[in-house]
Amino acid sequence: MRSPSHSVLPARALRAAVVLALALGTATVAPVAHAESTAPGPAAKPYMGWSSWSMQSSKYPGLNPDGDYSYLTEANVLKQTDALAAKLKKYGYEYVNIDAGWWRDKAWKPQFDRYARQKADPQRFPRGMKAVADHVHAKGLKAGIYLPVGLEKEAYADGKAPIWNAAGCTTADIVHDDLRTTNGWDSAYKIDFSDPCAQKYIDSQARMFADWGYDFLKLDGVGPGSFKSGDNYDNVADVAAWQKAIAATGRPIHLEVSWSLDIGHAADWKKYTDGWRIDTDVECYCNTLVSWENSVDDRFDDTPAWTRHAGPGGWNDLDSLDIGNGAMDGLTKAERQTYATLWAIAKSPLYTGDDLTRLDSYGLSLLTNREVIAVNQGAAPPVHPVTPSDPQRVWAAENPDGTYTVALFNLADAPASVSADWTTLGFTGKAAVRDLWNHENLGTYKNRITQALPAHGSRLFTVTPRGSALERTGYEAEAPANILGGNASAADCSTCSGDRKVGNLYLGGELTFTDVVVDKPGTYQIEVAYISGDARAAAVSANGGGATRHTFPATGDWGTVARVHVPVTLKAGANTITFDSGSGYAPDIDRIDVPKTS
Repeated sequence: MRSPSHSVLPARALRAAVVLALALGTATVAPVAHAESTAPGPAAKPYMGWSSWSMQSSKYPGLNPDGDYSYLTEANVLKQTDALAAKLKKYGYEYVNIDAGWWRDKAWKPQFDRYARQKADPQRFPRGMKAVADHVHAKGLKAGIYLPVGLEKEAYADGKAPIWNAAGCTTADIVHDDLRTTNGWDSAYKIDFSDPCAQKYIDSQARMFADWGYDFLKLDGVGPGSFKSGDNYDNVADVAAWQKAIAATGRPIHLEVSWSLDIGHAADWKKYTDGWRIDTDVECYCNTLVSWENSVDDRFDDTPAWTRHAGPGGWNDLDSLDIGNGAMDGLTKAERQTYATLWAIAKSPLYTGDDLTRLDSYGLSLLTNREVIAVNQGAAPPVHPVTPSDPQRVWAAENPDGTYTVALFNLADAPASVSADWTTLGFTGKAAVRDLWNHENLGTYKNRITQALPAHGSRLFTVTPRGSALERTGYEAEAPANILGGNASAADCSTCSGDRKVGNLYLGGELTFTDVVVDKPGTYQIEVAYISGDARAAAVSANGGGATRHTFPATGDWGTVARVHVPVTLKAGANTITFDSGSGYAPDIDRIDVPKTS
């Protein structure tokens, strides 16, 4: 099971309480994808498929007629399997993933075998879990299953349950004597891996799943993260044990960890797993599957810091892609396309939680657009923001063939125009543009492309440069001629240009670049290299004129440099450019690079 969003809303808090009750019983320059990984398993590219959780968790009429989470049954899983095979398999969708509850009855009471391993509930899955996997495989698909991290409290059995294939080991041996709890819901006892019996327990679970024929395991409630902190909720040892146990089975089982994981442990997730959830649940736990505010839109702010960690061997998981069922999804058509666009360009796994037997024509067109799927599944790196996290945004990345994938987003609640300036991509002049969603060549555009977008709307393009490489002039933040105001000060920074930066830009702190020279007046897209462990804003102005406040996406830590572009109007000759924190906190500034042409 998964937790509701971190949004501070009373309704979300109430849902969190409900779900909890049910569940009880080195710094680098960003963004770059890691080229290789020590992670095991089948994760050369993001996986595609279907997951049961979105429909299990929804209050949409008819989905869970026998009580909360009652949707999860063998009959429903097989029905979705058949629909996936018929409608989506040829586009690359292959995983059928069973989420929380397969070992619990409709009152959420669990079933365990004599070795403290989860056992299929006979009402939900009367033929057992192997029969389900066999049906999935017969359709040419792969089967996925779910567990919460830790030893579930109900499996402890007074510490007397024996561990399979581990003579003398019992459940008392595999947890801490004080029975400290762990996972996102404190629904399990923390496993003590200082005792060899603990690894034997994980081995026994992995062996069981391999014998059943499962190809995927989602391990949920994992920390650090899942909105818990402290030693009790550090499950890196559990994840490492699972990687070891899966390898010992000889079966290539994809290991996915969830949810809202700590980016400070990204190296661990990359080392031991094939994918990791970066955010809270996308589901709204309401009368639709999702809603825009709760919490599709969160991903636009939370994804950028993780971008550099994704690549062959492990991927950033943005959660279910629920865009196929129209009214049941709870989104407008524009929102559905934007949702799909972000998942595709971020190279998130593409797994839908929709009812595949009731896909509408628009949803089917979104899920089966081969050009958009190719962006997600191809060799290009994940796309990243090239403009700040303002209501109108541009994300882009250069592809191996020299083209660019470019996405325009209008995240405002009203229609607005969004422009992608070619100088933010690193070239000037003309470029050919292809619309990927509409399979249409739009022709050649000079300097930029501008599109009028609806509220929460988007466009996705392939841009082929026909111009020349952009020349820029660099200006270091720590240069002696610059003016520092308030608390602003220069500091060492091993990952910064010149090994220095300017920080402490808070509560009136200012940094003014002096003598920024351009030949002609005009609006220039200034590239700002910055560091910010969380998203922070700064007011940017030129020559003492009016300032525009921009939010800079989080870089994930205070040692990683990222770059976005902000428009600044300059006069011919020497200029000043100021970054002002105002009454808040601004990012640390490494340098700016000013194009030689406006």
